[in-house]
Amino acid sequence: MPPDKTHNTVNLFKADLHTHTLFSPCGDLEMTPDNIIDIAKQRGLDVIAITDHNATRHCRLAEHYSHNRDIFVLFGAEVTTKEEAHCLGYFPDYESLDAFQAYLDEHLPDIPNDPDFFGDQVQIDEEMNIVYEEPRLLTSAIDQTVNQIADKVHSLGGLFVPAHIDKQKNSLIGQLGFIPFDLEYDAVELSDKGNKEEILKVHKYLKNKTFTRSSDAHFPDRIAFSPCWLRMETRSFDEFRMALHHENGREVLLELGVTS
Repeated sequence: MPPDKTHNTVNLFKADLHTHTLFSPCGDLEMTPDNIIDIAKQRGLDVIAITDHNATRHCRLAEHYSHNRDIFVLFGAEVTTKEEAHCLGYFPDYESLDAFQAYLDEHLPDIPNDPDFFGDQVQIDEEMNIVYEEPRLLTSAIDQTVNQIADKVHSLGGLFVPAHIDKQKNSLIGQLGFIPFDLEYDAVELSDKGNKEEILKVHKYLKNKTFTRSSDAHFPDRIAFSPCWLRMETRSFDEFRMALHHENGREVLLELGVTS
């Protein structure tokens, strides 16, 4: 039986906050925006974030396919920092999304992609036509530090979340051994194998931080594999912001009944 989505007039929404389309070089070719939204609906997701590597180009198309499917799409990107750490940025609207894409285009290094080795990096339209192919390798680190990226995300009204902090590779803790104390971030993300209590034993400074959990799906079978739940009034970016900040009764749950 599905969980009751009501709690003191605030609703409970099942969310996957880290998903890659085929635009990411490591994303499976079946990870089209249409297919992602269809699978998300089948698996009971209420919210899904599109977070390609150093790119935002499929967010609009995913939102298009979400219409009439009762799925809310969060616009995002997974950015590789100068420190080789992965971080997530989420954005409230097309204007901020386009501004962040321009920022990524400016700071992505001129390292060519090898599709035969890394995978294709293609943007498609509603008819499945390829409308753009990124020539530079999207998994490269951009030439900006984690603090600079966080500042840019926040300057655009976005939310900044260090990704899969429990992983030894491509996480801030894995790369630096800690999360910088002067970094401004809105939450931290765990992978499907991440254990919050184990993290807090070593990194006690995260005690009062919000934790999310996501699939980091690159293949269809991973979509909704490791969700979290958002307690919000409605599905909107402002409500998502309040949930990450635990404001006005909004919150994030790593498991049903367990506040993050």
